[in-house]
Amino acid sequence: MSRSGVPEDAGAGFTLVEALAALAVMAAGLAAIAGLTSANLHATLNAQRHLADLESARMIMAGLPDRSALPFGRLTGSLAARNWRIDASPLGKTVASGQSAWTPQGIALLIRSPTGATIEIDTIRLRRQAAP
Repeated sequence: MSRSGVPEDAGAGFTLVEALAALAVMAAGLAAIAGLTSANLHATLNAQRHLADLESARMIMAGLPDRSALPFGRLTGSLAARNWRIDASPLGKTVASGQSAWTPQGIALLIRSPTGATIEIDTIRLRRQAAP
């Protein structure tokens, strides 16, 4: 014991203020980690939804009728809870039948997912002209 009657090791522990400061620093660190985890989870879910939409688009484009059977106009449908619309139209001027046997056909695919997000894909297919 010291002369004042207080044990010498009395100052060896943490004070309440020091313990609260340590808890505050730890809470701030955990809050930052939780924010990063939440943002990462949100980005991953968005990527999964987008990938599912692109996979649906691939399946729709692969299932299109043959070049000669796809009419000009609009086709609609639903696949995997995603509504889709295809607009097929002639592209540019038709070449005289003696010059080319093919006509370019513009295909516009619009897919709306259950969340309301849309994807639009525009492409061109060649369509054989009818024989004269």
